[in-house]
Amino acid sequence: MGKVYRDAAKALEGLLFDGMTIMSGGFGLCGIPEHCIRQLKDANTKGITWIANNCGVDDFGSGILLHTRQIKKMVASYVGENKTFEKQFLSGELEVEFNPQGTLAERIRAGGAGIPAFYTKTGVGTVIAEGKETKIFDGVEYVMERALKADVAIVKAWKGDTEGNLVYRKTARNFNPIMAQAGKVTVAEVEELVEPGQLDADTIHTPGIFVQRIFKGEHFEKRIEFLTTQANPTGKKKEQ
Repeated sequence: MGKVYRDAAKALEGLLFDGMTIMSGGFGLCGIPEHCIRQLKDANTKGITWIANNCGVDDFGSGILLHTRQIKKMVASYVGENKTFEKQFLSGELEVEFNPQGTLAERIRAGGAGIPAFYTKTGVGTVIAEGKETKIFDGVEYVMERALKADVAIVKAWKGDTEGNLVYRKTARNFNPIMAQAGKVTVAEVEELVEPGQLDADTIHTPGIFVQRIFKGEHFEKRIEFLTTQANPTGKKKEQ
């Protein structure tokens, strides 16, 4: 069977189960796998350990899975834009494992590279290091961090081919490439799906060997978290 699926529902079919661990690419709302997240909501998978840089906003991105209480544990770096997250965390309903952002990225990269653990200076002497092994290298103390892997990684790319090769666009590259390598199964949603050979080999960010399923999304909202506009220097309103 080929790697191409009709839509998110078909691409995730047979992969989901309660209590699973999922990695979700993106940074804020940039480069998030919108279709896969919506399908997870519809599938009503429960008890998820969700590994992502953040948890979207209240009504979009992975934040919608908090509303339905499908996420049991968050492994993340930044979560400040989601009031539902705040409420569930403070009430003890949601388990949270905070990571320095670089440490989170390296834990994921290590998982995809088959490296079970590594040492970093980040977090030494803070609550981040509590209960973790530390070691001295060249007179400097480091804390050991374990790699992260997932049952399923869901990522979003700009272009992909039917063999699963992926190209990300600009900052949407963020966590997607390393997560694509750290899932037992990786599902990619793309804006444009082409035939093998139509992607410039030198521009491919994720080789197809890491992607098991791929589909073309029909519509991407691509919301902006904070829309900032410059005031008109003349003080006059622009005609619409």
